[in-house]
Amino acid sequence: MSDDTIDTGYRPRIPQKEIHQAVQKNRFTVVVAHRRMGKTVSAINQLIHSALKCTNKNPRFAYVAPTYSQAKRIAWEYLRDYTRPLGGTANVSELRVDFMGRRISLYGADNPDSLRGIYLDGVIIDEIGDVSPGLFTEVLRPALADRIGYAMFIGTPKGANHFKELRDRADSTDNPNWTLLEYKASETGLIDDNELSDAKREMGDNKYAQEFECSFDSPIVGSYFGELFADLEKKNHIREVPHDSLCKGWTAWDLGMSDSTSIWVAQTIGGEIRVLDYYENHGKSLDHYVDWIRDNGYIDYEHILPHDVVVRELGTGKSRQESLSDAGLDITICPKLPVDDGINAVRRTLPQCFFNEDTTKYGIECLRNYRRQYNDKLSVYLEKPLHDWSSHAADAFRYFCVGVDTSNNRSNWSKPLDTHYQNQFI
Repeated sequence: MSDDTIDTGYRPRIPQKEIHQAVQKNRFTVVVAHRRMGKTVSAINQLIHSALKCTNKNPRFAYVAPTYSQAKRIAWEYLRDYTRPLGGTANVSELRVDFMGRRISLYGADNPDSLRGIYLDGVIIDEIGDVSPGLFTEVLRPALADRIGYAMFIGTPKGANHFKELRDRADSTDNPNWTLLEYKASETGLIDDNELSDAKREMGDNKYAQEFECSFDSPIVGSYFGELFADLEKKNHIREVPHDSLCKGWTAWDLGMSDSTSIWVAQTIGGEIRVLDYYENHGKSLDHYVDWIRDNGYIDYEHILPHDVVVRELGTGKSRQESLSDAGLDITICPKLPVDDGINAVRRTLPQCFFNEDTTKYGIECLRNYRRQYNDKLSVYLEKPLHDWSSHAADAFRYFCVGVDTSNNRSNWSKPLDTHYQNQFI
């Protein structure tokens, strides 16, 4: 029995057929597509077709959405319905369907631990621009290794982020295993011209260009800091930034228990805030982060931590503030302020910042992607941040901006750059 003899009800349109052909010929496929093109339908049916054709023992395939709830809301009904003619057995509690000795599972990128330790013959990551950049390289790529599985990255642009880097990688002749497909609404003919005209008028040029014409140049819609970073790039504030060993500095932490811990490192010199480093990890002890601080020469800096650092832990009876102080860190507790006030502090501070491009690249992408929640039912952005992979870096940077009164403290200890060096830097 095969998919050639069973009608699942799937009727691919020309762009979807092109996607299926590309996946069959290439191990890594990047699809940049406009809204309402049928990305999810084609993704699910690609997985079904691949599963039926797979000759490996106990084939396993996965669809990954930015969150588990999105995977269930967007893709579950498609997976269940298109596998029903194949005798699929649906397990809603685990969001998986088993059929003919094969299995397709749905996952959320917001729980990467659920993807660790598994093997995969193929995976499709939907809305890749909303997914943590490290998910593929750190988690999914190893899962594909022993089965030589394939990956498809599909989505609509979200500014010049890691999705743009994947797009450029697939477009390069230096990567023969990669291929790129791009579908703009003005070219596919899948959406009526009058509807596109109405959408452009209602959405505005930037959002329309992003959502329907696949533009990576527009700032991320709903982003708190996207336009500020675009301005920093224009002014060459994202570049190689030197560390001054004679000058005091700070680190700012967002501490996670079961979540990620993020650390920014910065110095203020003259009228400049030099953002030197960024580190993030998951599931590590406090000792791990103290070791990173010490190994990189930041132990004598002032360390800004959120107000909940004073809470005592049940296991040790000590607060994390006490544990970090015992390890030799000079701790400053960030004042507790409303999130909106912290976001405004970041907005005021960013124009003064120079980011060391190599060591803060991931942190910068987090700050670019930090954005408001979107209400799908009302089609409006809410006045509160979306909690996702970008939040930890954004929270830590917010603590830095709130915890350091640069205007008052700078003159107390900072020294200006000498004229010759300053001219080289600026």
